[in-house]
Amino acid sequence: MSLPVLAVACLLTVTFGYVGKCWLSPFGDCRKCHGMGHAFKTDRKGRTRRGRDCRRCHATGKRIRVGRWIYNRAARTYRAGTR
Repeated sequence: MSLPVLAVACLLTVTFGYVGKCWLSPFGDCRKCHGMGHAFKTDRKGRTRRGRDCRRCHATGKRIRVGRWIYNRAARTYRAGTR
């Protein structure tokens, strides 16, 4: 196999893998709170305590994946254009 064919094959594998992941699991862990739903803070003695709720995921710990967000936006635009 030549190098460009191998590169295209790898790129297609990664792309279809991500599409499959977005289809099977549209929600992923929040990048800010790492899926916890809240932050950690330490008190004056150095013990970790629960902090505020995460503002990005609204304390759920999950956010919609970028690929699924793009698909939802494209589908909404398509449906709005075919009325």
